[in-house]
Amino acid sequence: MVKTVIPPGLALQAWDWNGIIGTGQSLSVGARAEQLRSTEPSYRNLMLGWERPSWRRELKPLDALVPLREPIRPFAKRFPGPYPYNIYGETPHTAMASEITSLFLALSEGAGDYVSVHTVVGESGQALRVIAQGATRTDDAGHAFEASLLETRTLSRLAKAAQRSFGIAAVILTHGESDATNPDYARGLSELWRSYNTALPPLTGQTRAIPLLLTQQSSCPAEPGSTADSALAAWVAANTHEGDIVCVGPRYQYGYVADGVHLDALAYDQLGEKYGQAYFEHVVRGRPWRALEPHRVTCAGRKVRVDFQVPVAPLIWDERMPPGAAHPAWVRGRGFEVSAGAEPLEILSARIDGDSVELTLGRDPPTEVRVGYALTAAAAPRPHGAQRWGQLRDADPFVGATTGTAAPNFAVTFQSTARCEGAASPR
Repeated sequence: MVKTVIPPGLALQAWDWNGIIGTGQSLSVGARAEQLRSTEPSYRNLMLGWERPSWRRELKPLDALVPLREPIRPFAKRFPGPYPYNIYGETPHTAMASEITSLFLALSEGAGDYVSVHTVVGESGQALRVIAQGATRTDDAGHAFEASLLETRTLSRLAKAAQRSFGIAAVILTHGESDATNPDYARGLSELWRSYNTALPPLTGQTRAIPLLLTQQSSCPAEPGSTADSALAAWVAANTHEGDIVCVGPRYQYGYVADGVHLDALAYDQLGEKYGQAYFEHVVRGRPWRALEPHRVTCAGRKVRVDFQVPVAPLIWDERMPPGAAHPAWVRGRGFEVSAGAEPLEILSARIDGDSVELTLGRDPPTEVRVGYALTAAAAPRPHGAQRWGQLRDADPFVGATTGTAAPNFAVTFQSTARCEGAASPR
């Protein structure tokens, strides 16, 4: 049976079989992407085998591992689709696994191999409380967390029988739409990370912590002027639990189907490739992943400056992303939003200056401003996109191994406040 092989001299972290659990809602299980792309085996990566159902039999797990490919399992019979009938189309996992192995082979110059084993338990349309530990199980939902434990037990047993080391290397969370306005979402993410790190290690015998890698949703709520609070909460949770909860980046840059919520099959693969890149750096190489995100916001007169942590300099305006704004005052902001209380402040220009973006306001601000990015819904979605987006990215030359498409890092959805030096006196 295949195993991970690390060439001498490379300080990488791996078991023979590296478990990756994918959870979340519809985008985690490939909703609206029934036309599959990644149907060939992903190198020597694996998944739990399943007996194909007939009109007489339900889907049952096999006591064996099989090559990872799409579809992970037969498609869901209904909505919601409870595990194991929770798959609706092209998941990000096969492309993710291929990316990890491709990056590993490039680094080892073909002298080694990296085997990941994928578990996909997400449930379409379900809030965080439904996919978390302690969820109320029904015929339609609430199975995700327990399914994670079920597959981990099975994989641990199979690894022991095959004399292979095994552990859960990461949990991948693709979620947020159902909790778009949940004020406790950041706390819920913390609890999800903590519960997986409590429940899984006793099943594998591992002592290594399990990071939670997530991306930010950009679709919900759809009402113009509404904010994607769960996207902001994901970024906050990652900064609160640095290294344990990892914000890989946003999802607004990908291609969406007509509903502006679900990705097309190519985009699911691109999302998987970005997960794979972040996983390879953060988990395999032990180099903490940091998204393109702000680390300081300052205000002096009419100038607002946002200093960024830039993965690969320089910063770039991506002109393929059309301009868009949730308010007329922000049309020149390239995705940036500036407000004083509930009042949007006009942005006259947005200019890149090294690792920073300088915004020029149309008037002197009050003593404090709120600065956001890709947070508020526009009146209509971007063509083939979601309702929140921006144009700022870095210069990462990364190209996905499956799709062959460039995938730089786009700026995260964020919001921050800044005290304004030389601000106008309150009226």
